[in-house]
Amino acid sequence: MKVGIAFLVAGYVLSQFYRACLAVLAPTLGAEIGATPGDLAVSLGLWYAAFALMQMPVGAALDRIGPRYTVSLLLGLGGAGGAAAFAMANGPWGVHIAMALIGVGCAPVLMGGYYIFARMYAPAVFGTLAGAMIGIGSLGNLAGAAPLAWVIEAAGWRQTLWGLAAITLAVALAVARFTRDPERIAQTPGAGGSLLDLLRIPGLWAILPLMAVNYTAAAGLRGVWAGPYLTQIYSADTVVIGKVTLVMGLAMVAGNFLYGPAERLIGSHKRVVLGGNLVLAAIIAALWLAPDAGLGQATALMAAAGFFGASFPAIMAHGRSFFPNHLVGRGVTLLNMFSIGGVGIMQFASRPVYESAVAAGSQTSAFSTLFLFLLIPLLAGLAVYAFARNRGGASY
Repeated sequence: MKVGIAFLVAGYVLSQFYRACLAVLAPTLGAEIGATPGDLAVSLGLWYAAFALMQMPVGAALDRIGPRYTVSLLLGLGGAGGAAAFAMANGPWGVHIAMALIGVGCAPVLMGGYYIFARMYAPAVFGTLAGAMIGIGSLGNLAGAAPLAWVIEAAGWRQTLWGLAAITLAVALAVARFTRDPERIAQTPGAGGSLLDLLRIPGLWAILPLMAVNYTAAAGLRGVWAGPYLTQIYSADTVVIGKVTLVMGLAMVAGNFLYGPAERLIGSHKRVVLGGNLVLAAIIAALWLAPDAGLGQATALMAAAGFFGASFPAIMAHGRSFFPNHLVGRGVTLLNMFSIGGVGIMQFASRPVYESAVAAGSQTSAFSTLFLFLLIPLLAGLAVYAFARNRGGASY
């Protein structure tokens, strides 16, 4: 099982890489196939949309089939196939199709690991394990920064994508070989197992809005907008973009590792999540008010956004505390659907927001508008989450 979990983590490394690589690829794709920042925002949005739409089918498959084949088949077909399609792209639409396929392939990887954690480990350590998997998986986020820029310079972007297709297929085959499914739970007659049964759990309703928006700022910046922002405001080249996004990626890794222990130390999911996201809101507000304050300050603020924007596993642990065992797979994927779906929607919407702001004013004012666009939903999610029931204390 430990070897199987290791390969699930490797799959999640790839998932993080694919959602982060477009920021570094942006200048190259713009020069070679005419993909604009707005096009790449749509491509990333399609990745998140495909990922989100797969969550409920993935949840049902985890509960009924198990993570072994659910993960390996989708990662092999969608992930490796999508990377190959990316390598052959000749225009923005090719990138759109490739990223959608990769989103399908990456959809079950993290949830496969979470399903095993929820079924085979004590509830008190779920948040720590969930955060550790994201933290280790965030090496893919780091690989999609400066290391990716170096490989592209040395080998070319198409050759890089063909190599990633081969690596993704190898990881999928290893998951099929080494992962072991937890023991099946017999469905109790009348216990319920539908989406409506999940939505009838009252404690979830105050959690879902924040789950939908907590990751949008960090994901949007790290995935796409960091590249155009640094290029347009600070005239940064690919190497500088790679370095800045590497710093942001390292901060995201640290945040994922520290949110879980903070929960156990404080004894409350809610207090940790609420405090961290309030700080995140203050950081995005600083970017909104002064988007051109200097490259050093921009780097520090984006790194801080990555750190405090890493509350996903803590919110997931809060939500997981409401699920009975026979609904764990569908429950965690429902939460993930809201998270990834929220990011996807914001990515789609960010393009017209940015382009309209550019048409109406300068690049500086356009990015200020973009940061405000990221801030308002976060504040709304926090306002609802303030009324959430705190189930975390009982599990510590």
